[in-house]
Amino acid sequence: MLDAHNELEPLTVLIVGCGNIAGGFDKGRKMMDFPYTHAGAYIRDNRFKRTACIEPEEARRIEFMKEWNIQLGFSSIDEMLNLNYQFDVISICSPTTYHAHDIEFALQLSPKLIFCEKPVTTSLHDAERLVQACKTANVRIAVNHTRRWDPAISHLQADVLSGRRGELRSIVGIYNKGILNNGSHMLDLLHFLIGPLSIINVGKPVCDYLPNDPTIPVWLENEQGIPIHLACAHAEDYAFFEVQLIFSLGVLTMEEGGLYWRERRAEESATFKGYQKVDDGVRYAGEYPQAMINAIDNIYRAIARDDVLVSSGESALLAQRMCEEIKHIALT
Repeated sequence: MLDAHNELEPLTVLIVGCGNIAGGFDKGRKMMDFPYTHAGAYIRDNRFKRTACIEPEEARRIEFMKEWNIQLGFSSIDEMLNLNYQFDVISICSPTTYHAHDIEFALQLSPKLIFCEKPVTTSLHDAERLVQACKTANVRIAVNHTRRWDPAISHLQADVLSGRRGELRSIVGIYNKGILNNGSHMLDLLHFLIGPLSIINVGKPVCDYLPNDPTIPVWLENEQGIPIHLACAHAEDYAFFEVQLIFSLGVLTMEEGGLYWRERRAEESATFKGYQKVDDGVRYAGEYPQAMINAIDNIYRAIARDDVLVSSGESALLAQRMCEEIKHIALT
C-alpha cells in the first residue's frame, strides 16, 4: 500500500480531539495490527507526520501526545490561529456537536484536506454550508464513512453489479444508536452498494441514544425497486450493525459491522424433496480492519495525484439528507 518512493514530503497532520476514534481504540495494540483510529493509521504510514493535536482536557492531551509521539499540543483550535502553524491534513475527531466550529476554524488554517468523523455536523444546514465552504476554499473534505474503504464492500458492490451472486431480491439491515449517528453509516453503505434510495414508509422512533437523534425503522427502495427494510436494535442492550442481502443464489450477511461475514448458499433440501433451501453456511473474517489504513492511503493519493475520494463531503450529504427526511417523517 505504501509507495516505494514518496511523491511529497511527509504530510503534516493536526488531530482535533483526542478520544477513542482519534487514537484510543488503538492504544496498546501492536504495530502489525490494522488500525481502527486516525493516529493509529497515520503512525503506520510514513507519508504522514503526526505534528500536533488539540484537546481541552489536559491530562488526556498529554497522554495522547506521549502515546502517539506528537510534539505540539493545544487546548483549542482557536489557540492556534495566530501562531502561523500550517498543516496538510486536519483530522476532526471531536464530538459531533463541535464539528461545525472546528471545521470553520480548520479552514482558516488552509489545509489541503480535512478528514472529518461522521456526521459532518448535527445540522444538515451546517453540513451543506461547510461542505460548500471547503469547495470554495479548494480544501478537500473526506468523511469517515469507514466501510467505503473496506475491500469486502467494494467487492460486494462489484458482485451486485455483475450478478455473480444472482439477482438481489431484498436487503435487511439492523442498527441502533441514532438515525444520524449510526443510521447515516447504514444509509451511506446502501447508497454505495445499490445507488439512490427512496423512502416508502417510516416506523415509530426508538429513543436509545440522544433525545434529538432517535433510531427509526424504515422501508426503502432503490431505483430498481429492490426493497430494503431497516430494523432497530436498542443501544442500551448492545452495539448492533448488521446487513443481510438476499440473493437468488443464497444469502450474504455482514456481521459485527463488517468484522465478519456469513455466506449461505442455495441447495436441494434433503428433507423436502423438490424444494431449495439455504445451507448452514460459513462464517469468515472480514476486511473491515483494513478500512482506516485504506482511508489515509486514499487521502494521500487524493492530495498527491488528485485521486477521487471514496468517501467525500458530497457523498456524506446524500446520507445525511435522507436521515433528516426520515426523522422529519417519523416526528410529524
